[in-house]
Amino acid sequence: MSATEPTPELLPQTPSQTVGPFFHYALTEEPIDRLDPDGQAGQAIVVHGTVRDGAGDLVRDAMIEVWQADGGGRYRHPADGRSADVPSSFIGFGRVAVAKETGEFSVTTVMPGTVPGRGGTVQAPHLNVHVFARGLLNHLHTRVYFEGAAANDADPVLTGVPSERRHTLLARPDGEQDGLRRYRFDVVLQGEGETVFFDA
Repeated sequence: MSATEPTPELLPQTPSQTVGPFFHYALTEEPIDRLDPDGQAGQAIVVHGTVRDGAGDLVRDAMIEVWQADGGGRYRHPADGRSADVPSSFIGFGRVAVAKETGEFSVTTVMPGTVPGRGGTVQAPHLNVHVFARGLLNHLHTRVYFEGAAANDADPVLTGVPSERRHTLLARPDGEQDGLRRYRFDVVLQGEGETVFFDA
């Protein structure tokens, strides 16, 4: 650049920002909130709840992803040798945004079956859940188990969690909706009652 050329005008520095929120108008414009639309993969249930921050306030811009086995404990994935037996209607994956107005999320799915674990163990019925929210550089991974399920006592992941914190992974029965059994599961990102999160 010669001395006679004008110096380019630089834009002012922008303030630093946390990640998001962008889910409501990007990834969840068309939510995937019915994992078994034709009702062929097992007992239909509704899992609903909220996401709260360390102060107990609702996080209204979070996104929840769910991945699970069908009612027979089979995943729609090539790594599961039984995937050919999964009903064709079963997606096995869901993605929903927390509703801005109510702070709630809701997924209609099926009660998963028990899943074979390592070394001949059996994993209790559960949902694999990823939580995305403002300020999180990486999503959080947790599991949703179902209160009262007989297989909970032998699940190698659940029993590996300190007993005083296991309740943070349990969805509680919460009545019925349109004839479907409802379960409530609230995610607490930090602080008192913080949900147990795993290294994915």
